[in-house]
Amino acid sequence: MDFELVFKALGEATRIKIIKLLFHKPMYVCELESILQMSQPRISQHLKTLKTAGLLDMEKEGQRVIYFLNRSVMNSIFSDFLVFLDKPLDQLSDYTQVHERMKLAAEDEDINICKFNYK
Repeated sequence: MDFELVFKALGEATRIKIIKLLFHKPMYVCELESILQMSQPRISQHLKTLKTAGLLDMEKEGQRVIYFLNRSVMNSIFSDFLVFLDKPLDQLSDYTQVHERMKLAAEDEDINICKFNYK
């Protein structure tokens, strides 16, 4: 799961609004344009970002496209993220150096002084 891609996609207010709207019901681009009072190209760009992150699906109905929230992906992303957060640093290959520096920091006198002087 590419958490960075997902959280970047969710890191913009308009895209959060789109997710919220699509949580309630599938919508056409024209509906989102009207509700959000944005141009079709802007809405389409936001939809593309969310779709690339795997958060949305779409179905073509003739010339029109209806978008809907991919609820199974949303559920899996957030449950996987909680599992990731719960895992100890030394069990994550990308965090080996961070874990080592964290152990060293716990023994560093300057850092301990900093912690006690920080208010």
